[in-house]
Amino acid sequence: MKSKNSKLKTKNSAKPHVIIFSGYGLNTEDETKAAFESVGATADIVHINDLIAKPSLLSKAQILVMPGGFSYGDDTGSGKAYGNRLKQHLGKEIEKFLARDTLMIGICNGFQIITNAGFVPGALLTNDSGRYSCRWVDLEVVGESPWLKGMKTLSVPIAHGEGKYFAPPETLAQLKKDGAIALKYTAGEISKHFDMPANPNGSLENIAGVTSHNGRVLGLMPHPERAVRFTQLPHWTNLREEYVRSGKSLPTEGPGLQIFRNAVNYFI
Repeated sequence: MKSKNSKLKTKNSAKPHVIIFSGYGLNTEDETKAAFESVGATADIVHINDLIAKPSLLSKAQILVMPGGFSYGDDTGSGKAYGNRLKQHLGKEIEKFLARDTLMIGICNGFQIITNAGFVPGALLTNDSGRYSCRWVDLEVVGESPWLKGMKTLSVPIAHGEGKYFAPPETLAQLKKDGAIALKYTAGEISKHFDMPANPNGSLENIAGVTSHNGRVLGLMPHPERAVRFTQLPHWTNLREEYVRSGKSLPTEGPGLQIFRNAVNYFI
């Protein structure tokens, strides 16, 4: 069976183009745009209403992003209102987009939106704590996806009140069969440094992210766009001392940037 990371088409020298959704409370589109552009993509932030009015814009993109935020109607369940709007007005167009050799990602509220719209399986429920959680987490890469090529672990921040991943037994079994469980919370460097539980929300089997069956659509609760620089790490000053004492040069990139680089490299 072919790897989800493998490709048959010839490499393209042109920069891949990214469309990042905006509107109605999504609020991390600027950071996401900057992350993609820093690794060689071109990117446009486009309001969902403009895409509904002119869905042909999708034909010019290779990567589609549903960023994080707090979208309208979240009081009825995070991502439900936006997800329903997406499905009803752009569902068929996005299916056509995904029928090409393209990529899509949903981050935090974007993950909630694309699960509600049916582009990845499962649901995001209220955290077991009953509270909003804003902290860093450690992740283990357990699935195959172009987004995660060559990655084993990473540390990134979360910021959500409804991030507990759930799927019924039959869906969970299919995810495992497809290798579509992409990321799991794990007790790594950040958790140990700050003495925090590895799983921040009670997610089923510690699941932090899943993919579509072919790996090209990734949904995850953590925010890689907020971990693209080394100095964004919460304990970077401690790490700096370790690097200085060992005579090593300080890194400039944060662990989340590789996700965006992988997506760009998929097309070039």
